[in-house]
Amino acid sequence: FNYVPTLRALSALNRGETAKAIDLLQIAVPYELAVCSIDFNFFFGQFYPIYVRGEAYLATHQGTAAAAEFQKILDHRGLSFGDPVTAMARLQLARAYAMSEDLTKTKSAYQDFLTLWKDADPDIPILKQAKAEYAKLQ
Repeated sequence: FNYVPTLRALSALNRGETAKAIDLLQIAVPYELAVCSIDFNFFFGQFYPIYVRGEAYLATHQGTAAAAEFQKILDHRGLSFGDPVTAMARLQLARAYAMSEDLTKTKSAYQDFLTLWKDADPDIPILKQAKAEYAKLQ
């Protein structure tokens, strides 16, 4: 109910079928905040449908809807210990706010992401891209 719909939605998203991607993720909605049964010591995967739905909303330029999805992940951080989707949700939230033209929230979200990644290797492409996007806001 979680992984298969997410994989199908990613495939649709990669083909540019954003509406289909969002539709394919509907089956996962009741299970999105559940702890996956394959987890051992950490929780991975329960936010993937939410994250991909947010990506689909970004692809259709629905910044407010995308922000709601990424914020949902950040509102439940206790369920995502160690899952990289949580860190990436911060960056995507900034991008969603930028799309919604909310400059204050955009700057704050970028700052949160960059603070989280302050000790990361500065040559990581996603970090370089985020820094460039943030610099354009100044």
